[in-house]
Amino acid sequence: MERLPKWADVVLVPLISLLLAAVIAAVVIVAIGQDPWEAITVMVQGSVMNSYGWGYTLYYATSFMFTGLAVTVAFHASLFNIGGEGQAQLGGLGVALCCLMIPWPHWSLALIGATVAAAAFGAAWAAVPAYLQARRGSHIVITTIMFNYIAAAFLIFMLVDVLRPDGQMDPATANFPETVALPTLNEIPVVNLLFTSKVPANITLFIALGMAVVVWALLWRTRLGYAIRAFGKSEAAAKYAGISPFGIIMVAMLISGGLAGMMAINNVMGEAGRLLQNSASGAGFIGIAVALMGRNHPVGVVLAALLFGFLFQGGAELGLWTKIPIEMRIVVQGLVILFTGALDMMVRMLLTWVFNLLRGGRAARGAV
Repeated sequence: MERLPKWADVVLVPLISLLLAAVIAAVVIVAIGQDPWEAITVMVQGSVMNSYGWGYTLYYATSFMFTGLAVTVAFHASLFNIGGEGQAQLGGLGVALCCLMIPWPHWSLALIGATVAAAAFGAAWAAVPAYLQARRGSHIVITTIMFNYIAAAFLIFMLVDVLRPDGQMDPATANFPETVALPTLNEIPVVNLLFTSKVPANITLFIALGMAVVVWALLWRTRLGYAIRAFGKSEAAAKYAGISPFGIIMVAMLISGGLAGMMAINNVMGEAGRLLQNSASGAGFIGIAVALMGRNHPVGVVLAALLFGFLFQGGAELGLWTKIPIEMRIVVQGLVILFTGALDMMVRMLLTWVFNLLRGGRAARGAV
């Protein structure tokens, strides 16, 4: 049996997986007594048919790009980083401390400082599970999941007992100074021709796209990237070639944690203007699905992040304008993850059988 063509593996497999997820989602919508055509119409109109919808879709997609790239880097080292949620929350703490404690004269300088702080805090939170994996053999999946809960508890402590202003009831920091407010897409020259109304998507979008290019260059155009991918393919072969397992695990997880932490500049500094208790909002976990659907390639991650941004914004529109509960977007996300992840091999095997059948038919006609 011949292998599936590369173009079919890259294009057809995820496309068919999405179609299957859409069909099952439509069945679920019909089962709860609603109209699936109305659902898709509302989602499309509210997500991509106007600048307001695009602003929210791109805002969500920006966060998912960071966390998806974080999972991608770790995955190429054969490490499954489930701790993006906690690393993003600690990245938010770094952003808050940077914006509140340093009197920045302009948002551009504050953005540089906050980006470095977010990456440093996220990387530091990923460093401990990485060390435990590299030195003690503790499984990275277990330790990173545990560190998500520790991060959540630590952040609550910081917001309630350390950073909460006097007289404020909700667990959050004070508002950041006006000088560190990031420009949104409707405030950026040229881009504001497309976004005429105020949107939450901000300049962080371009940082996320830039990091996708950086990750691509790192993994496929540098010696370090080659070492990461070689280690991910075979640890024994990498060790024989002189690659240090300890060094690769630590570096890959530090980069992964830093990318996850950088997500905070989008929602903490760019949208909320302060650090809230649940600042990550599940983006760390969605990054896993984004990376899986994007085949752990930066281009695929960007496209998958846009899809999940569409699902998030479209799901919000469903809850606002129809009787379909907003939780339906979670169902759709789960179906997308199911078909693009768990059942990915089923779709690939089916397509391989179809292509082999077509090849056999062409070969028979050629023989005749």
